[in-house]
Amino acid sequence: MRNFKVEMAYRGTAYHGFQRQSNAYTIQQAVEEALSSLLGEQVTIYGCSRTDTGVHARQFFFSFCTESTITCRGLVFGTNSRLNDDIAILSCKQAADDFHARYHCIGKEYEYIIHNSEIKNPFYLDTAYRSWYPIDAELLDREAKAFVGEHDFKSFCSTDCEKKSTVRTIHSFDVRREGELVIFRVSGNGFLYNMVRIMVGTLLHINEGKLEQGAIERLLKCRDRTEAGRTVPPQGLYLNRVFYDDQEIV
Repeated sequence: MRNFKVEMAYRGTAYHGFQRQSNAYTIQQAVEEALSSLLGEQVTIYGCSRTDTGVHARQFFFSFCTESTITCRGLVFGTNSRLNDDIAILSCKQAADDFHARYHCIGKEYEYIIHNSEIKNPFYLDTAYRSWYPIDAELLDREAKAFVGEHDFKSFCSTDCEKKSTVRTIHSFDVRREGELVIFRVSGNGFLYNMVRIMVGTLLHINEGKLEQGAIERLLKCRDRTEAGRTVPPQGLYLNRVFYDDQEIV
């Protein structure tokens, strides 16, 4: 039995998130079906994270065990030939027997992309969230720094969150403009359900004057979801990088 660490990327538009579900088609189901067909055995994969319906991943890792003697090159090309074009296996390598893509992950980086324009762009339909209201990226970059550090993010997670602890550490949070796109990039040791989308929505409320500048510190302390901003739509969210070596985190 060999254990593999596999890297992939996907466009999540057509899928109900990563996690296998009994009543909807997911990334996990698509990949497991492709691997099972390739290897001639029933395969279960373990992902580094759960992503919601419509969320994308530029880098995503999963692990799985197999009795097959297939090479990594054979696995990459064989699986890709069985997947739709919106999922791509990028690389794989044999891992230690006890490696688990989720439990050995020590951090993640997300990006959220907003198409900031009054005019719609069909190429951003499922890959960015369009907001017509003018965004001051420099202001929001300064405001986002209040998230950095170890905090209780109870105000910034869904009320459906079942985690016992809502304390997380944010390593960095930057906001920049590239033409009509405003890009929010955040890295941390872990994220709660809808946390990135609520943090971005809260920054947008500050930008729109619905919350006062400097509100983040108050919202972190109050631990009340109703005090924070809206949850922005999923199509602008990307799992950008996944960390397994603490020297990689910036």
